[in-house]
Amino acid sequence: MLTFRALGPFQARHGDVVLDLGGQRQMAVLARLLVAGGRAVPVSMLIDELWPGEPPAQALSTIQGYVSRLRRALEPGRAPREEAEVLVSAPPGYALRAASDQVDSWEFESAVKMEGEPAAVWERMDRALALWRGPALAEFSDLSWAVTEAGRLEELRLIALERRAGAGLALGQSGALVADLEAHASAHPLREEAWRLLALALYRSGRQGDALGALRRARTMLRDELGLDLGAALQRLESDMLVQAPHLDAPAKRGPKERETVSVRVAEPAALRVVVADDQALVRTGLRVVLDSEPGFHLVAEAEDGEQAIAAVRETAPDLVLMDIQMPRLDGLTAARRILADESPPKVVMMTTFGTDDNLYAALRAGVSGFVLKTSAPEQLITAMRAAQAGDALIDPAVTTRLIAAFAGRTDPSAPPALAGLGDTELDLMKLIARGLTNQQISATLAVPERSVAQSVTKLLDHLGLFDRAQLVVAAYESGLVNPGDMGR
Repeated sequence: MLTFRALGPFQARHGDVVLDLGGQRQMAVLARLLVAGGRAVPVSMLIDELWPGEPPAQALSTIQGYVSRLRRALEPGRAPREEAEVLVSAPPGYALRAASDQVDSWEFESAVKMEGEPAAVWERMDRALALWRGPALAEFSDLSWAVTEAGRLEELRLIALERRAGAGLALGQSGALVADLEAHASAHPLREEAWRLLALALYRSGRQGDALGALRRARTMLRDELGLDLGAALQRLESDMLVQAPHLDAPAKRGPKERETVSVRVAEPAALRVVVADDQALVRTGLRVVLDSEPGFHLVAEAEDGEQAIAAVRETAPDLVLMDIQMPRLDGLTAARRILADESPPKVVMMTTFGTDDNLYAALRAGVSGFVLKTSAPEQLITAMRAAQAGDALIDPAVTTRLIAAFAGRTDPSAPPALAGLGDTELDLMKLIARGLTNQQISATLAVPERSVAQSVTKLLDHLGLFDRAQLVVAAYESGLVNPGDMGR
């Protein structure tokens, strides 16, 4: 069978025989068609992407020559005038026709998106990761399209590693995973999911001190490199470890091939319909991968600027919009205001790179349902979207810290009234909200029922004349209830 390999040295093979694909640029034609995933690539695009800057005068005939020689290599038994079946003409260009199991990168991506019970996920991720033989598309590192695709595939590889580890933890394999997770976290110290998995594996292996030490290392790394604190998931894990929460205990150990003995059928909620708006194609691709790999989410549209975002919302009526705050033509803030002005608008979660933009302040006042950093782990993005849909807006703690630090002492003529009339209990609740805690986290912190927290938040909003808990953060620092120094405590 004819197969193609991009997850390591680029190859085409007939069985065990490696085919001669010619020189570097000729091989790049085939690699570019493989990256297109079976879609046609116009010849003009091939020329521009193979010769960035100034293509040669005979570029068209050169491409045609490359394709002719590649066809002979891929289908040596094809008659001279017989139509090609693999590298086919697809006006105004060419396309690669192959099944997903013939291309290692296609097969890998399909496997990473697979859902199932922990045992099935473990086995599938194990097989998928075994397809990797080295860096993807490394031969073409001087071409931007190859660099972009290599980055996307590498992100998928890291997700596969973390999904395999998560399945292993669910199967009770904590001790065996520690060494691999230690190496993973060390190699990718800004991935919070890597630290979460490592800390949980250590904890379930009876190494509680080492588990808390891993989280301290993560906090130090994030602060030193990015000036950020731990994300909400890691902060929650740390708190649960300190009180030895029962849900952290290891499940009964099972082998990867053991099946679940009890099956409970639960009605699946409707998928959350999401529009993603970001002017960077790489960011949109990354978010698409995150949403495709997470059950309960359905990406209904993408937009490159605020105008497209507004149009996409009107056309698809999504439940939620994940929107970059800075975009060309029409920025995310203006687009969010317009979207939220409609009747029954979707929730809007803003994305930011640094968390210090002046627009953050205005966006909170516009009524967005939270902020996340683009550098956040996929889990943090998913948590923010679920919180927004549930009406329990989440602001990344790192964003909250920087926001308050940036605007400490600033007054606003439209600021809410003073906090007169609020008792100590209400003020304590407001401080916790300003720290970015959800109702569930506040419930755990104060040891009160979550329903009581929700009722108290509603009363607090009514008392201050506000309509969104995110605005409580603004009110907290406008009134001096919190300051930058409070956020680390």
